Amino acid sequence: MIIIHAGFKVKPESEQEFLKEIKPLIEASRAEEENISYDLMKDSEKAGVYTMVELWKDMDAVKFHNQTDHFSAFTAKAPEFMAAPPEVKLFHAEPVTK
Repeated sequence: MIIIHAGFKVKPESEQEFLKEIKPLIEASRAEEENISYDLMKDSEKAGVYTMVELWKDMDAVKFHNQTDHFSAFTAKAPEFMAAPPEVKLFHAEPVTK
């Protein structure tokens, strides 16, 4: 399993537009066959800070996702909303079994 944390620092004046534009990305990504979950989290202590928490079956699923139209459309618009470049962290994980 692959876990991705994509951190976004959004300009205060662009926050509503960011949320509007990221919604189709979230919906389409969740519909991808190899997606396990795709959730946008807002930092409760830092204004304009969000983290997309993604779980994927494997790296092939991530590579496929990164080539989709919905991903490309959002990444093309994202610089308009960002106060800093996104910070992306990728982790390889195994489910914990009891």
